[in-house]
Amino acid sequence: MTTGRYYVTTSIPYVNGALHLGHALELVQADVLARHRRLRGCPVRFLTGTDDNALKNVVAARAAGVPTREFVDANAARFVALGQSLALSVDDVIRTSADPRHLPGVSQLWERCAANGDFYRRRYTGLYCAGCEQFYTDAELTGGVCPEHGVAPEKVSEENWFFRLSRYQDELLRVLESGAVRIEPAAKRAEVLAFVRAGLRDISVSRPAERAGGWGIPVPGDPSQVVYVWWDAVANYVTSLGYGGDDDAALRDWWAGSADRVHVIGKGIVRFHAVYWLAQLLAAGLPLPTAILVHDYLTVDGAKISKSRGGTADPAAIAHRYGTDALRWWFVREVPRTGDTDFTEQRLVARHDLELANGLGNLVQRTLTLAHRLHGGAVAAPDPGGELVTAADALPAAVDRALDGFDLRAATAALIAVADLGNRTVEAERPWERDRRGRADAGAVIGALVYACRVVAAELAPFVPGGAARLRAQLAEGERVERPEPSFLRLARP
Repeated sequence: MTTGRYYVTTSIPYVNGALHLGHALELVQADVLARHRRLRGCPVRFLTGTDDNALKNVVAARAAGVPTREFVDANAARFVALGQSLALSVDDVIRTSADPRHLPGVSQLWERCAANGDFYRRRYTGLYCAGCEQFYTDAELTGGVCPEHGVAPEKVSEENWFFRLSRYQDELLRVLESGAVRIEPAAKRAEVLAFVRAGLRDISVSRPAERAGGWGIPVPGDPSQVVYVWWDAVANYVTSLGYGGDDDAALRDWWAGSADRVHVIGKGIVRFHAVYWLAQLLAAGLPLPTAILVHDYLTVDGAKISKSRGGTADPAAIAHRYGTDALRWWFVREVPRTGDTDFTEQRLVARHDLELANGLGNLVQRTLTLAHRLHGGAVAAPDPGGELVTAADALPAAVDRALDGFDLRAATAALIAVADLGNRTVEAERPWERDRRGRADAGAVIGALVYACRVVAAELAPFVPGGAARLRAQLAEGERVERPEPSFLRLARP
């Protein structure tokens, strides 16, 4: 794990409909990475935001009978407010239609590429999926429908600006094959490499302003076109740092100067980030991200969740009903590195109660109770060579390794393993009986338990910051502990 500056971003969602659990998953994953690096003493910047300039936002506003600006502002506010429900430690939020940093940066990125001769204009007929905001070839469709949204794309004929993506094929292969840009998990890297090796075609990067209702960022020098939403959207990672503006100090510090530049994204937009975005940066002469971390999708009660299809689960409502700790814990414990994951409220409750309430919470409660009952809250030094202390000492490195591989489930499994060992230690060592027999080592056993609980509570903070803070307050520091209070109450079954 590098110890320099750490810049982590989420993708920015369209605001054409209600937010859902998939958005919350990505936000929590990025927040865990940001909090973990801060815990290790690294300077961190965590960015998220909203993608306001999509044509689908315009279509949704028309369907709602609301002006596009009013519609986008209202929905974006709900997305931004989700940060409080999820206890996010976000440093910066960018809205692509309203933030004054964004338009000049997108314009400069376009002009830099234009100066290279990377654009040309031509008429084009293709199959366009409004849900993806993307053209598809027949070969890329599944049974004639979009593989992402399951609907037949619309045949569109229009004149656009094209980007010479094919010009960057060899350089993209070099950075991807060398690992200069790391893609996790390995299966996603293999997919990207296969796509690039098959040969890259130039891509359309503008849309007629008339079709967009004038919504979006005008193409520099050609007001009849607006910048394609994906070209516009991914630029937020550098426009938020002042690219294209008068002050580029943040750009120097956090893009050029970061040891790690990390994008956390869903599997449906890998191509945009691992191919198109990298080509934009190469064309503009900007550094590339160091890692692209990809998560799969969530389903709810067995059904796909999306803004357009319904069947969504509102993360803010779930956090209100069961608590932020419970929702965050489900995300980090249940969602694997690969494969889609089904969410149910029953699984959320079961996971929280088993591991937080009955496991870690119970361990801390028992440990503090014993410390006060037997020694008035005083804590003796633990045996440094004991099994529990040794396991606790190894925990931070285990968490580091797991998170470096974007495996949040493995990281939290390491936490729970130490907590489980602590509970087994209580049963095996029975310090109350040792104390009753006058054995001096009863204090050392309790000291080991307190030590392990303190380490686990500290390492828990990136995953469940609220519950970890409650644990740390009771466990205190030094030679005394506070009296126990329940940190994780059992949840009501749905």
